[in-house]
Amino acid sequence: MIEFTKKEREFLNLLEEARIATSHNDIPHVKPVSFILNENTIIIATDYETRTYLNLKTNPNASVVIDIYKSGGHKAVLIQGKTEIIEKGEEFKKLYNKFFEKFEWVRRDPWKENEAPFLKIIPKNKISWGLDEK
Repeated sequence: MIEFTKKEREFLNLLEEARIATSHNDIPHVKPVSFILNENTIIIATDYETRTYLNLKTNPNASVVIDIYKSGGHKAVLIQGKTEIIEKGEEFKKLYNKFFEKFEWVRRDPWKENEAPFLKIIPKNKISWGLDEK
């Protein structure tokens, strides 16, 4: 399993937004999402009707980029991996609690098991840049 460095973990825990890329019939699909870092995986909340969810049901490969763009000082972590869909059970409850704690929009519009799943991106490859800069 791919491990994140200390600087990568600090960077990932600092941010809330990522972009996830999936594919359907060889057509890429990219969208912004909220995420958390959880035990060396990236967790994303989604809905059942989304193109992202439908794409991952047929092709579990995904790529996620988390970055801060600043000309001459771009910082980013790019992750490629396989996706597991978490819809219920103890893992769902633990992830939901972390999202509930971190995101005001979850507290404002809560959901239950089997109402909206989490996407668990298990890194197979990663690259980061700009994290050693001040």
